[in-house]
Amino acid sequence: MVVFLFFNSEYLEVAVPLAIIGGVDVGIGEFFALASALTWATAVVLFKFAGESLSATSLNLFKNLLGASLLIPTSMLAEGLTLPDLSAWEWTIVLTSGFIGIAVADTWYFLALKIVGAGNTAIVASLYSPFVVILSVVFLGESLNFVQICAFLLVLLGIFMVTYQKNRKQVDAKTFAQGLFFAVGAVLLNAIGIVMVKRIIEGDGFFWLITLRLIGGIVGTLLVLALSQKLIKVYSEIKQPRRWKLIFTASVLATYISMMFWLAGYKYTDASTASVLNETANVFIVIFAWLFLKEELPRRKLLGIALAFVGVVLFISY
Repeated sequence: MVVFLFFNSEYLEVAVPLAIIGGVDVGIGEFFALASALTWATAVVLFKFAGESLSATSLNLFKNLLGASLLIPTSMLAEGLTLPDLSAWEWTIVLTSGFIGIAVADTWYFLALKIVGAGNTAIVASLYSPFVVILSVVFLGESLNFVQICAFLLVLLGIFMVTYQKNRKQVDAKTFAQGLFFAVGAVLLNAIGIVMVKRIIEGDGFFWLITLRLIGGIVGTLLVLALSQKLIKVYSEIKQPRRWKLIFTASVLATYISMMFWLAGYKYTDASTASVLNETANVFIVIFAWLFLKEELPRRKLLGIALAFVGVVLFISY
């Protein structure tokens, strides 16, 4: 694999392939989307190594605060102190995108995890790319050709096979419906959050835009915690001794590097394409868990990984 990566926007925006992998042209947007999935998967494995020493809400707030503390000086160095020239409406969209995509969506996702468990939530999370594709077709005028649609379905089938588990935690119908509502709502809001901001991040001021979007999410999270009277509890939990080296490293990967890759993917390619490639994070997580956490890798998951890989190659080839 040969990669030519330029951090100057005039090079990033040229319409030439970034890399050639086995005869498949991979553009800059596709590269960033896949890099985001790979980086996120690495962060997840590191979080698992660190153990469940922090609650999901506390961990989410910590990694977002850390991400913002790194993105702010990065934005200053890359783009100076001048903020992007946006209208009041566009700034509202950026901050709202962060609020619903980070504060509300993450809160609902954690509620779903608590109610119906990680297995059921992982299956619902596979709805992310279909939601983005549908919203992109309706609101951004994007489209997929027949081969891409087939490849898209192949990726979804592969992800389903990777994440599906037997003998899930049983809950009553009412509780399951409630958990399903929060899970679907979280995935839908995350998709809405990225689609609504895509046209804006395609312009100048990329680093400041993603920084202020994250800040919008942090303010929203703090507001939700304050209203639910959990802010002091979260603060006390973060102050306790933890495996901070691993948590710190994983948080940098998850909320700093992966987030830049994730949004850069949406900046330089169609939202539909980026969302499908983002789905490969689940595949990378399973592979890394097998390699480093010694988790089982049954034939069903191997087949799912193969299907997802074939689907991704077909998708970016057409």
